[in-house]
Amino acid sequence: MGYNKRLQALLTDGQTHLLKDGLKGLEKESLRLNSRGVIATSPHPAAFGSALTHPWITTDYSEALIELITPPFADVEDTIGFLEDIHRFVFSNLNDELLLATSMPIGLSGDESIPIAEYGHSNIGKMKHIYRKGLAYRYGRTMQSIAGVHFNYSVNEKLWPVLKKIDNNQSPLPRYISDGYFGVLRNVHRYGWLLIYLFGNSPAISKSFFSGREALADKFPELDRETLYRPHATSLRMSDIGYRNDNQTSLDISLNDIDDYVRDLESAMNHPYGPYEEIGLRIDGEYRQLSTNILQIENEYYSSIRPKQVALSGERPTIALRKRGVRYVELRALDLNCFSPTGVTIEELRFLETFVLFCLLTDSPLLHADEKAETNRNSLSTACCGRTPDFSLLRHGQTLSVQEWASEILDAMLEVANILDHGSDRALYAKSIEKHREALAHPEYTLSARVLREMMESKLSFSEYAIKLSKAHAVQWKGQPLSARQADSFRNEVDTSIRQQQQIEVSDLLSFEEYLQRYMAKR
Repeated sequence: MGYNKRLQALLTDGQTHLLKDGLKGLEKESLRLNSRGVIATSPHPAAFGSALTHPWITTDYSEALIELITPPFADVEDTIGFLEDIHRFVFSNLNDELLLATSMPIGLSGDESIPIAEYGHSNIGKMKHIYRKGLAYRYGRTMQSIAGVHFNYSVNEKLWPVLKKIDNNQSPLPRYISDGYFGVLRNVHRYGWLLIYLFGNSPAISKSFFSGREALADKFPELDRETLYRPHATSLRMSDIGYRNDNQTSLDISLNDIDDYVRDLESAMNHPYGPYEEIGLRIDGEYRQLSTNILQIENEYYSSIRPKQVALSGERPTIALRKRGVRYVELRALDLNCFSPTGVTIEELRFLETFVLFCLLTDSPLLHADEKAETNRNSLSTACCGRTPDFSLLRHGQTLSVQEWASEILDAMLEVANILDHGSDRALYAKSIEKHREALAHPEYTLSARVLREMMESKLSFSEYAIKLSKAHAVQWKGQPLSARQADSFRNEVDTSIRQQQQIEVSDLLSFEEYLQRYMAKR
């Protein structure tokens, strides 16, 4: 059943209100810089608690790459509000350090300048650290220092039985739900270029990003002595120098259903790979990686969107998916909005919520090799060249202008936005669609175009420009402290996280070797 038929059925049945109240959460990464604008070499601040166990403040790849996580909320205003509160707490404890406003890093001097995250002496802490060491050997540390925003979305649970009835689907409800989420995944791959175009915010990079890899820099024109760029790029973060990995080009992880997805991931985690065997597993008693297989663990597989299930303690993500199906999706294609102190705006969140619902309601045929290659090409070309005049994409082998295709998508999204706005006189969801429609008609309104324009007008290098924005954000957050009650709540969470890490460390009974062997053997 197609998009309009499914939506019309919801309207006829008086069930469109079920499109509301899906849960929205955020994960926002930022690189910590010292007062000189160089990547911080200091440990994750003790005032933030344990990076291993704190639910809201942790680290990603590097000790300097902080990650701020919100719980899921039904109202995006609560989601963004919680993220703002985390920022207030963080900046009250950062002293003279900054959080980098941009996705692409600055202040690097080669891989060794990027400290790998530490998580303490427990087995799980050691495993998280060794996994990151493995990433360093496999891909280099520099790529891992890129930051972004992840948007987590869970469909209103009351909607699923209604959609199942509309589709006249005979599968058990848990299976139907997982199939529905995989339909979202496939459609995000089909239409995700739109997010790269609209929210891409990394058209320029510091030359320090290529320290030790200078041959790659030759592919880019200079904007100034310190900056490289592409004149029509939207997101170099999502290009072939960003999160894309040539090492994983041979992987073909199916998005057609949960069983095939889990099977393919597990196969990659159990398939030896010659170049990684050459790195070695354990040299002179020190682990270099968790395994010598194509993937060490599931999270090593890079994708713009992931199906997620909350894993129990010690449970592998693939096992959680196999046992309990998909609970939510994690959309990972978003650059930091360097003009927003939180890295993302509430208008963007409303757009993203509407986009995911569009992907849910729209037919999503199985994604086979030819179309998967086409979607990959569309994403890469949009990332590097999306603002090129007369830019076009491929749809089922036919050329289509970005404006024409995007207009079709936005028209369909507007129908959903109007439903989400029902009962409110502010039409905030519809306004978010129309605001971003302007950037399609006028590419100079995009975030990426604004970055280049402001850099050129101010005659600042990318690093200088990024530091200027970062300092402005720090001033704003330090001028908006938490209330005493909120600050106490955050400090209590810090204390709890420290106790939890200590409890984990003292309760370990296995050697790390035995722990790792058991973890890897789980199916």
